[in-house]
Amino acid sequence: MAHRSRLAGFIIDCQDGSLAEHAAFWSQALGLPVTDPDEGGEDRYTVLQDGPGGLHVEVQKVGHPSRVHLDIEADDIDAEVARLETLGAKRIQCIRERWWVMEAPTGHRFCVVPMKEERGRTAPNKYV
Repeated sequence: MAHRSRLAGFIIDCQDGSLAEHAAFWSQALGLPVTDPDEGGEDRYTVLQDGPGGLHVEVQKVGHPSRVHLDIEADDIDAEVARLETLGAKRIQCIRERWWVMEAPTGHRFCVVPMKEERGRTAPNKYV
């Protein structure tokens, strides 16, 4: 079955400190205003205005060392995860039964998340 995927955006993981302070820094550093200071109401995610090309950018509170990771969005999560596994990625953890944290052969972590609306973004890649 064919599916589509594309780069969704970048997530700025912050281990320590105040989510609001971290979001304020990154908002100002990137010139992207905060659009949702507490997505989900758990004090874990702050969404910034979409970046260039409509890329999603958010600041996230995490329990691991701070880093930046990317998200790949797909209209069929299972198919995309399987495709990435054939390229050498491995599954790390399923989150909320909605998306996968994966690890590339290079050791970089990334997420495969549900595809959002188009919003004038680059067309997704098609895979059969």
